[in-house]
Amino acid sequence: MVPNQSFVNWFRDSSPYIHAHRNKTFVINFGGEALLDPDFDHLVHDFALLKSLGIRLVLVHGIRPQIDERLKKLDAPALFHNNLRITSGLALQCVKEAAGTARVEIEALLSLGLANTPMAGYGLRVASGNFVTAKPIGVIDGVDYGHTGEVRRIDGAAIAQQLDQDAIVLISPIGYSPSGEVFNLSAEQVATQVAIALKAEKLILLTEQSFHDPGSGKQIQQMTTLEAGAFLQQHPDLPIIASLPLKAAIQSSNAGVSRVHLIDRTTDGALLLELFTRNGVGTLISATPFEELRQATLNDIGGILELIKPLEQQGILAKRSREKIEMEISDYIIIERDGLIIGCTALHRDELSQSGVIACLAVHADYQGASRGNRLMEYAYAKAKSLGLQKIYALSTQTMHWFIERGFAPTDLQSLPDSLKRLYNPQRNSKILCKTVD
Repeated sequence: MVPNQSFVNWFRDSSPYIHAHRNKTFVINFGGEALLDPDFDHLVHDFALLKSLGIRLVLVHGIRPQIDERLKKLDAPALFHNNLRITSGLALQCVKEAAGTARVEIEALLSLGLANTPMAGYGLRVASGNFVTAKPIGVIDGVDYGHTGEVRRIDGAAIAQQLDQDAIVLISPIGYSPSGEVFNLSAEQVATQVAIALKAEKLILLTEQSFHDPGSGKQIQQMTTLEAGAFLQQHPDLPIIASLPLKAAIQSSNAGVSRVHLIDRTTDGALLLELFTRNGVGTLISATPFEELRQATLNDIGGILELIKPLEQQGILAKRSREKIEMEISDYIIIERDGLIIGCTALHRDELSQSGVIACLAVHADYQGASRGNRLMEYAYAKAKSLGLQKIYALSTQTMHWFIERGFAPTDLQSLPDSLKRLYNPQRNSKILCKTVD
């Protein structure tokens, strides 16, 4: 029963994400290194699974190692300047061959429908095309980059049309000019511009490594674009396979792509773990923090009820009806993490006595131990101060010491203002604590 229950819990926890991702557009970029991995078919199966869940998929693949391999066979050097490939005529021929071969291999795997595979009985249609218009980079600092180009325009309407027809769109890092020239492009840049043109909900960059905090050594779970820019400045020696995805994440996020995920593709199932679990396994880049402490609105009532239900069942919190929370919603403060309410509290004030009560303080069990309770309390205290309250009270049955450690002192029922005494339930026999607002 334990393994079965574990699966049931996982499936229930993932269901909000399954619902949220349906009919959304995701652009996924992966490098040529992924194609060389013996387990690349596992990643392709994950793409097919995302498609089966109703996600509109655009795949942008890279070919850097494939180009280098072909140049090596021809005994020709791979030339770079400022981390950009210098694409000679010979190198361009290698680019064309590598792109064509990679596209065929990916399409073949996406067509796999063998029994006993995750794609059994599921027919996928893959669409490719000349969606990218490019122009030459030209000569920079005296260096002629040859046939290396940059994105000039993305035909977003044509890509959207293919997505509307239920196809996976596969794009190679090649662009074309109106005069018929072919240019070698950065796959990360193509993915970025495609995500911006489509106004995609997510840009997902499958990287060759994860990003860690140099101080703690822990993986970085989230960065704003400002923090990501500072990280790049602090680590000028990052390899190109790490710096390019990070720069792409910053650019796309600043251009309106709300969520950009950097995921270490070498972890089996990392794509699914990032998209369908609460904490994920990658690094999320966004223009604003994806965990926000703010005033609650009526749209948050369902999330608040879901959060406090287990604590009400345990007797830690007094039961509250939806109607009561709706009437007092302006009193509530929440912490929202990527659409999920993981913490809340309320400050009920009594203007006559210039005092208030801290109530319904709760933090989701999966997110405790990271000072979120402190943040809620500090916000409520600051709110009490801005409202001109002189005292704040707290009623608690099991967390008295937590409040005492934060400056509250035990008191009795008689000290409560008359209007706040109505909140007291004698059957719960809650301890009453008080703190003076400086």
